[in-house]
Amino acid sequence: MKTLFSLVAAVAAVGLACGAEKSARTRVEPLHQPNYDESKVGPYELEDPCVFADGTPLASSADWPRRRSEILGIFAREMYGVEPPPPEALVCDLVNEKVAAAGFGIRRLYRMYFKADRSGPAVDWVMWLPRHEKGRVPMILCLVYRGIHELVNDPDLPLCKGWSRNRKAYGIVNHLASEKTRGKMLDAESDTVFPLGMILARGCGVMFASYTEVSPDPDKDFADGVDQYEFAVTNGVFKLWGPRDESRTDNITSLGAWAWALSRGLDLALRQPEVDPERTCVTGCSRLGKAALLAAARDERFKVCVPNQCGGGGVCLAKRDFGENVSTEVTQFRHWYCRAYDKYAADPAGTLKFDQHLLLAAIAPRRVLVQGFGPNGWMDTKGEYLACKAASKAWEFLSLPGLPDVGYPDYYDTSAIGPCLGYVRRTEAHGISAQDWQWLLDFLLRKWRNPSDREG
Repeated sequence: MKTLFSLVAAVAAVGLACGAEKSARTRVEPLHQPNYDESKVGPYELEDPCVFADGTPLASSADWPRRRSEILGIFAREMYGVEPPPPEALVCDLVNEKVAAAGFGIRRLYRMYFKADRSGPAVDWVMWLPRHEKGRVPMILCLVYRGIHELVNDPDLPLCKGWSRNRKAYGIVNHLASEKTRGKMLDAESDTVFPLGMILARGCGVMFASYTEVSPDPDKDFADGVDQYEFAVTNGVFKLWGPRDESRTDNITSLGAWAWALSRGLDLALRQPEVDPERTCVTGCSRLGKAALLAAARDERFKVCVPNQCGGGGVCLAKRDFGENVSTEVTQFRHWYCRAYDKYAADPAGTLKFDQHLLLAAIAPRRVLVQGFGPNGWMDTKGEYLACKAASKAWEFLSLPGLPDVGYPDYYDTSAIGPCLGYVRRTEAHGISAQDWQWLLDFLLRKWRNPSDREG
């Protein structure tokens, strides 16, 4: 049996100079330490994606949109908060455009505003399109951490304006990005890389924005000098939505805001005449992999989703209670999840009436490739695979191929990648590697002839 500690609720102070005001959200202290022992994973049951919450089985594929809507409603009420409203306007100013990538690409930089008068928050988006492709091309969307200036050595790309955690290794001082990391993601030794040439050579476009310009992401316990929750939900695009009603348990969260921003990026992508609306892909790593997953679940215009190493609160099954767990999630990342999720911290296997396989299933009949990494017990790769296996029934119900029946794959084994749903994992460091990009591109560009054709 897992060792449980007492539940303690404490009110966190807001990071103001006086320190006297209080955050409107209470904190849930950890109930138990992460479990890394498979023998201690208790029994749990997973809900059938093809059965309504009242126990009624879906009769046909015509019922799927209603079941999908029901699933999204559960996650909005109980975990990620309600979906943010559409913007008042979407003004996208082309800042500059040029031939790039040794002539193989066209690079466009946009500044995006959410009000017609260009007041309020703004987000910079950079995109590259293959210059020599004929016809419309796939487009990959992704949020990055510290700024788009880290992608390439391009002095025309502005330094990130968003508030960032201070990190000397990334040249961030006083919570602002610096020139020290311009082009950092071109370094082959970096944990996260951006193989622009490879992406363009495969005939794909790609676009990025920094998540810090959408919603800041402070550490907990005033490690950054601010209250994590209060600061996150009153800055960035949260300024668009006015004061929060803290009596609600389903308020908009930072994960919801990042997912919303990806949809706004897709709005911009679909304005480009070169982009094929039937081949749009969303990806991201870690917390931004969670955001990509949520964006694809909510926005059916994303045709392919590739969440990379997104851990607990993303693809991993919460009821398995292995590695990162609900209690660590709602304590360390109060701004990522709505307050309703707190109540599941003590006993997720016994109290949750949903799990992450349902969020995966909500993307069906579109395509998903889940990418994991290890060995790393915190980011439970087996829990990811089991979530994919449980979600597979949704694709099969819709007469599409689900997860290939090959068992839990070893590292670098691609046999569990089907045409519609797949799972793959690798070793080495946490971040999007060239290997991950290669798997993503193979999956995105794979063609298959009919629902029973698993080879393509």
